[in-house]
Amino acid sequence: MNLESAQKKLRSYLDASQGFLLMLLAGVTAAFILILFPHVTTTKYNYHIGDVAQRDIKALSDFFIEDEEATEANRKQAAEIVLTVYDHDTTLSANILQRLERAFAAMRTMVDNAKTKGPSEETEGTAAEGGSEKPPGHDHLMQLKGVFEERLGLTMSDGAYRLLIAEKFSVEIEKAVTEIVDKILTNGVVANKEILLQELEKGIVLRNVETGKETEVQSLKQYYGPDQAKTMARVIGQPLLEQTSYQVKGLIVDLAQRLVPPNITLNLNETKERKKRAAQEIKPFLYQIKAGEMIVREGERVNEFQLRKLAAMYSQIQDEAIITSRLGTALIIICLLLVGYIIFIRNHPAIERERNKNLLFLASALIVFLLVTKISASLVDGLAPSAPFSIKAASMYYAIPLAAGAMTVALFMGINLAMPFAMIISICTAVIFSNRFDLFIYFLLTSAMGAHWMRHCRERAVFIKAGMKIGLINLVFVTAVNIYSADFAIITLLWNWLFAFLGGLFSGIVTAGIAPLVESTFGYTTDIKLLELVNLDRPILRRLMIEASGTYHHSVIVGSMVEAAAATIGANPILARACGYYHDIGKIKKPLYFIENQSDGKNKHDKLAPSMSSLILISHVKDGVEIAKENKLGQAIIDTIKQHHGTSLISYFYEKARQLKGDDNVNIDDFRYPGPKPQTREVGLVILADVIEAASRTLENPTHARIQGLVQRLINKVFSDGQLDNCELTLRDLNNIAKSFITILDGIYHNRIEYPESQAPAGGKGKNGSTDRQSASPTDDSSGEDSTQSPSHLKRLGQT
Repeated sequence: MNLESAQKKLRSYLDASQGFLLMLLAGVTAAFILILFPHVTTTKYNYHIGDVAQRDIKALSDFFIEDEEATEANRKQAAEIVLTVYDHDTTLSANILQRLERAFAAMRTMVDNAKTKGPSEETEGTAAEGGSEKPPGHDHLMQLKGVFEERLGLTMSDGAYRLLIAEKFSVEIEKAVTEIVDKILTNGVVANKEILLQELEKGIVLRNVETGKETEVQSLKQYYGPDQAKTMARVIGQPLLEQTSYQVKGLIVDLAQRLVPPNITLNLNETKERKKRAAQEIKPFLYQIKAGEMIVREGERVNEFQLRKLAAMYSQIQDEAIITSRLGTALIIICLLLVGYIIFIRNHPAIERERNKNLLFLASALIVFLLVTKISASLVDGLAPSAPFSIKAASMYYAIPLAAGAMTVALFMGINLAMPFAMIISICTAVIFSNRFDLFIYFLLTSAMGAHWMRHCRERAVFIKAGMKIGLINLVFVTAVNIYSADFAIITLLWNWLFAFLGGLFSGIVTAGIAPLVESTFGYTTDIKLLELVNLDRPILRRLMIEASGTYHHSVIVGSMVEAAAATIGANPILARACGYYHDIGKIKKPLYFIENQSDGKNKHDKLAPSMSSLILISHVKDGVEIAKENKLGQAIIDTIKQHHGTSLISYFYEKARQLKGDDNVNIDDFRYPGPKPQTREVGLVILADVIEAASRTLENPTHARIQGLVQRLINKVFSDGQLDNCELTLRDLNNIAKSFITILDGIYHNRIEYPESQAPAGGKGKNGSTDRQSASPTDDSSGEDSTQSPSHLKRLGQT
């Protein structure tokens, strides 16, 4: 009793609460956020290299991590590409030659001065003692050796200097040395040619020290090293000094060799600076981590790269940003649900009756199938790395039975609500899969087609058939998605086809499995259940036929009448028929108190007070509800039993009570059914058919005109009494219902041909000229057998 009371209170709250919609909206949004983001804030794990991960850790959002090895390799490569810088001093040759010219010119001047003064005493004494003649001013010139060396920029042996004195610092020697030095320095002399040749493949940058102009040089062998420069001094001087004595030739070559310094030098600092700048210009090599990507798997040993991923994720994602993103997602979902509710759901006829219960069903279906999607995606992500044949997780996603959601809604609420449901759940699923447009399109199309094939489900096989159809059409959808993604790999396409087909098949199976749960939880009644209920071999109907045969036949006729009328006005014919069959099952408990079950002419109400008779009649509603619950006939049938009399008046016993007690002593409400009034069109049909079928039995000579008048009069009476105020039947519907009822009753009470026993002459015709009204003709057969067995008469059967 307490359970039943609690259920009544819950049902009353679901039907009447105005704040339930806001609560439901908040609940769906919170559930979706929890499904999408299981953690409100970031849970940080302090792992070290070699630690075993306690759980799977996935990237919470897209972020980048620097690949230090790749970055360093790129920077090293950029530094290696930079050419080594060498400085080329082009002014060195001019400076050396200028010093050479000034030194020789000064010494020649000193020699000329010594000639004009004549030989000195010192010179004469020296000549007498040594026996050799010295040039004029020899000793004085020897004293100027240091000055000459300073001007020239090098030191000389005394013998070489004396030879120059002897040659009087001739212009020929100066020119020869100048030419040799100039040619060698013009070509270029590098300080360390071995180091230079290391750049042979890349080349070098030769920078002019004076102008700053830079030139890339690839041919590096052309430059002389120090030893090569000395050799080239001898080679270049050979043709120039053919007419010169051996001693002078050696002096010139020696001077040239010693006057040639390297004029191409490695600028190590500039090269390092350029390599540094080139490396700095290389941007870090970033590795993108996608949201949902597995960073660390449970049970794995954490390595250095995984630690760097975790550090990068924690550094780039702050808790404040996470909360903000979740809040934004919640607002988007609220807007999506509100728009869907306002446009598609709020004024839908299927929602108006028991609005909050229906909204709760839609919200529950949305949450359940989003949860199924999330769990399936997590399982796929976990199984894909170890799957055989290297199956991609993206292929397994197609097997998720998301279409079962729209199929379930279409089964219980109709396709007009299943389509917006398919749109909303597909958008939410795309968010779960990181806003993948291809999966959004795939799930939207497969859900829409699943709802389309479930719109007329009247047998269990429809679930599997619909699943097979979805699987087959999913092959087309997947092919289109592959083409859109420019993925033409045959193996991938084959796997996609397999899982897409399985996804359709699974959707049908899941829908078939979940349908009974929804029926029992929300009290819905599907067409499949209704088809089972209208089977006349069901125990409760067989019991009705045996114990209350009049009520049984009345109910069968009412069922036929409401089924035909429901088809004409667009109501559910199967539901109407089931409601007609079961609306009076409460009469099983007291069948003899109802006139249609009385066969001996005795009426039990003759001995009862009108109030008691009224209570007995009213009790069949309560008894019917109890029987319906015991037999689990469903909420739709229970509601029909409650409402099939509405709040109508039991006028016979009310008038009888008035006659016995007077108007003032009779409460009219005691003679009214408790109601409520019919809330659906199907129950509205039942209340009309119930009254009309019962009244039609009292017609004498039920012609078409009398039946038509009866139907019109009783429909007007029920309508005027306000019993149809809440069941959405229009005047056009009532007109069509009247036509349908009249047609059915005409068929039941149609005129029948009365066959007279007297026989007409053979070959004769009746007055109307139709053989259907003729009696059998006698024959000349003396046997006296029944002439109706004559072959001549049998041949006329079926003719018009």
